[in-house]
Amino acid sequence: MNSIVGTIGGASPLAADRSPMIDPFGRSVTYLRVSVTDRCDFRCTYCMAEHMTFLPKKDLLTLEELDRLCSAFIAKGVRKIRLTGGEPLVRKNIMFLVRKLGESVKNGALDELTLTTNGSQLARHAEELYDSGVRRINVSLDTLDPDKFRTITRWGDFSKVMEGIDAAQKAGLKIKLNAVALKDFNDTEIPDLLRFAHGRGMDLTVIETMPMGEIDEDRTDQYLPLSQLRTELEGQFTLTDIPYQTGGPARYVQVAETGGRLGFITPMTHNFCESCNRVRLTCTGTLYMCLGQNDAADLRTALRASEDDALLHAAIDEAITRKPKGHDFIIDRTHNRPAVGRHMSVTGG
Repeated sequence: MNSIVGTIGGASPLAADRSPMIDPFGRSVTYLRVSVTDRCDFRCTYCMAEHMTFLPKKDLLTLEELDRLCSAFIAKGVRKIRLTGGEPLVRKNIMFLVRKLGESVKNGALDELTLTTNGSQLARHAEELYDSGVRRINVSLDTLDPDKFRTITRWGDFSKVMEGIDAAQKAGLKIKLNAVALKDFNDTEIPDLLRFAHGRGMDLTVIETMPMGEIDEDRTDQYLPLSQLRTELEGQFTLTDIPYQTGGPARYVQVAETGGRLGFITPMTHNFCESCNRVRLTCTGTLYMCLGQNDAADLRTALRASEDDALLHAAIDEAITRKPKGHDFIIDRTHNRPAVGRHMSVTGG
């Protein structure tokens, strides 16, 4: 393993390898997504079962340990970190980690620190997020109808999310709305979501539902191919493909009528694996090299085995050698179990 310096006569210590992370297919890994908690204050029907069993809190890495892990990835070439969950802002004292990572943005070691949130806690955290170096966030919002919002989230309060969006924009945060396209639920609402987002200076990205974790519904009933949605949108809007990138998997179009951008994330109909630059870290220190595969690496053991980062860097290097070419998502009537057993909240999408 190239990250371990051999010992000669017991004299040479392990040395941390800060070389960039290049996977077996020549892709540079520069983007780390960190699920800081698997807990959430919503129970979105496409994401979770209503009665979830969450990780015992004793199994979670401390925020200091998550900061050390993130710092190791930054040292190895990660330039963007996104905090996710569950809902990241329900993690107690989460702003400690945001502030620590924000220092890496301010000193130039990290290009961007972002997070994905359901918006429920944004009103009380928006200003501190901005002050800590966050400039852009994603807010998950699948409908503008308060009653349907309650239905899809089971527990969510639409007015709190709107307050959060207001507070975030007032604080100076740029927002991209994420909407999961769900057949017979919000498919006819996407034009309204588009006009709402663009009318407030926000981008919108629509996402195909993914077969992750057992939920209480049949995903084949929810699944809407975005190729079909785009065709329907082109009946109302002029969509022009553009090369805009945010570092994630979305492919963007410019919408002539609104002047805004619309993104499509299509893991089912047109996967984005050929340009994947991402790995995903869970709140227990497990590294998933692919969202749609079960293979993972245990970084917690290496983290806790030594105060120096050599073992940790070695574990990261070994994990990157196992990053697969792509995922194996399938949704159809013959595959009635999820392609991946863990829920989306474990790895944060």
